[in-house]
Amino acid sequence: MSSGRFFASREGGRLECGLCPRRCLLAAGGAGRCQVRFNREEKLPFYGRITALAVDPIEKKPLYHFRPGTEILSAGFAGCNLRCPFCQNWQISQDVHGSRGRLYAPAELVAAALDADKTGQPAIAYTYSEPLVHIEFLLDCMTAARKAGIANVIVTNGCVTPEAAAEVLDLADAANIDLKCFSEETYAEVLGGNLSAVTGFIRRAVEKGVHVELTTLVVPGLNDSKRELNKCRDFIAEFQGRVIPWHLSAYSPAWKWNAPPTNPSFLTGVAGQAREKLPYVYTGNIALRERGFNDTLCPGCGKILVSRRGYKAELSGLSLKTEDGSRHYFCNACGQPAPVR
Repeated sequence: MSSGRFFASREGGRLECGLCPRRCLLAAGGAGRCQVRFNREEKLPFYGRITALAVDPIEKKPLYHFRPGTEILSAGFAGCNLRCPFCQNWQISQDVHGSRGRLYAPAELVAAALDADKTGQPAIAYTYSEPLVHIEFLLDCMTAARKAGIANVIVTNGCVTPEAAAEVLDLADAANIDLKCFSEETYAEVLGGNLSAVTGFIRRAVEKGVHVELTTLVVPGLNDSKRELNKCRDFIAEFQGRVIPWHLSAYSPAWKWNAPPTNPSFLTGVAGQAREKLPYVYTGNIALRERGFNDTLCPGCGKILVSRRGYKAELSGLSLKTEDGSRHYFCNACGQPAPVR
């Protein structure tokens, strides 16, 4: 019996992994589709194995409305439960045995986050590939981080079962979730995932009060039709009363997908149209000719709250006040609460 979570015994010594909707059946000694979850009696072999550790601007996650202008310790992992043929980080998501890294204990990662903090707002992002396939390590780290006053950020495809989602979201402060398209067929046949699981994960995150931002990598010939992108936009618009920024990111040819890169003008055009329904839509992975396109504006007076050039954020339009022990941002111009956590 594996020492991991979300496993159930089945006939013939097999285990069913209940982490994601794929529910892989693992023969003795075998691995699931993610390549990092095993049917072994010893501790999961990838537990604590971090392939990349860096201090990033939080805008790189991307998170634009959570602690803007701060830095975050980013921990990356090997493996993924999807098989997106255009994966921009396939070297660690799809080739786990070629991925470098070293083992970390949860306490080590917590200590590293505290050492890296310069602003009194320490945070850890579980990111780069798909962190949730390492949910045992994440839960241990996130529990320790919360006790140490460190914010937990997950950057994820969100394709997990409700049981797994509930546990990890209870410990998450913010999440950037991929909404790769809005087609069950594309998720199942091209990506190896499940759209309903992803939308369910997003809804649960919102219900639990997690700060949520969504990212769609716009891939020519796959999800770039007006109909497809409008479905994504309309889904986000359902969350009335909650600010959920949408990041439209440009694709570049990678791994098994050779379509031409996303046209920057097309991407900014889509973002402009989406802003007719959504207040905060941003673009990524392109050089913007129009300065101010990715700025965050006050919903009250329209003044700039946060101005951005690439990953650099200027917060001159915001005032930070502490009320009842909590920090809150306000617009400098009109005093209205800002849509920033």
